[in-house]
Amino acid sequence: MPLSILLLIAGLAVASSTDAAGADAKPSDQVWIGTWATTAQPSMPGAVQTFRNQTLRLIVHTSAGGTKARVKISNTYGDQPLLIGAAHIARRTSGADIDPDSDRTLKFGGQTSTTIPARSMAMSDSVDLDVPPLSDLAISLFLPKPTEATTSHILAMQTSYVSAETGDSCAAAKFPVVKKIHSWPFLTGVDVGAAPGTFAIVAFGSSLTDGDGSTLDTNGRYPDVLAERLQKAGAPWTNVGVLNEGIIGNRLLSDSPQQEGSPFGAALGESGLARFERDVLSQAGVKFVIIGLGINDIAFPGSLTPANQMVSADNIIAGYRKLIARAHDKGVKVIVSTNPPFENSFLKNPSVTFYTPEKEAVRQKVNVWIRTSNEFDGVVDFDEIVRDPSHPTQILPSYDSGDHLHPNNAGYAASGNALPLSMFKSP
Repeated sequence: MPLSILLLIAGLAVASSTDAAGADAKPSDQVWIGTWATTAQPSMPGAVQTFRNQTLRLIVHTSAGGTKARVKISNTYGDQPLLIGAAHIARRTSGADIDPDSDRTLKFGGQTSTTIPARSMAMSDSVDLDVPPLSDLAISLFLPKPTEATTSHILAMQTSYVSAETGDSCAAAKFPVVKKIHSWPFLTGVDVGAAPGTFAIVAFGSSLTDGDGSTLDTNGRYPDVLAERLQKAGAPWTNVGVLNEGIIGNRLLSDSPQQEGSPFGAALGESGLARFERDVLSQAGVKFVIIGLGINDIAFPGSLTPANQMVSADNIIAGYRKLIARAHDKGVKVIVSTNPPFENSFLKNPSVTFYTPEKEAVRQKVNVWIRTSNEFDGVVDFDEIVRDPSHPTQILPSYDSGDHLHPNNAGYAASGNALPLSMFKSP
């Protein structure tokens, strides 16, 4: 049985009692949808963060609003039980500080602490909380015992905070910051209770979805841009959540390259095919997925992955078709983005280049199929949006974050603004 399915089954077992509690508390005139999410990743080799008798205050930015909230905590890649001594949720005011009137204690099956078994996840009970759209929440987790963050999201592009080793600070309005972090240990989702007809869009991709190249603390990723557009467009678009399930370096067909000498280990995640159930189809209220995977399958082989993982256009197309079938089987519509240009792209540390004419030929063939196959429910042409018209195999300089692959905030804004809202008419 695939690892992703085993993880899902284990997670559901842990969450069953808490889901039931949340369901009992949910009014009949509301539905649960995701307002924020991120993907669980294994830690980078040699870079595991350790916490002891400390509180994490993790900052996240909502998409849709609601009147109830619940959170997901993941121990997906842990090989030891994860003890959460206490957990709170509140509206963030500024920095690490919260509005104390909004502070809510999170419980798990009615208990203020929980132990999440290895390779599992947990859902909190619901709490009454006014969650505004496009607002910042602070989720605080107290870790009483020495705890390695073997499950985390590495590229948060958001500053979060850690207390000194002084115990439970979950309820502190003014948080006692000892250091800042730019990852999200353990936290993978926030759901809200919202009006019937509300639904979620999942952006499912690699670093171009994760927001690599955007500016820290600006919510400049393309899914953030889309979420803001939906809220500003007014009804019915205000009833739409946008969830970011991107992972740097992630591939459609293969798991993270783990050959000797790789700086990443397993940190670039399981393949899109393996994690699709957990990260897309299991999200609360999901009705649409935007697939942005494939460019790393094309670009990585040679320098970062074994030669036997070189892929053809037909390989990638077959992978897309599997995702389409699985999504449609669950009533989820599939939008796909073309693969953007990557000539002269490089990895800063170590210095590794990606581009070859042979890889470019694969990219072009895949993009032609995406544009012409009519097998998706919608297509957004990110390639056309970000490429340099005078040199189409390269990203436009004004959109280039500096590595000739990842857009800057302007490039992500152009991408997020290119998605017609009419694509997201509720099924």
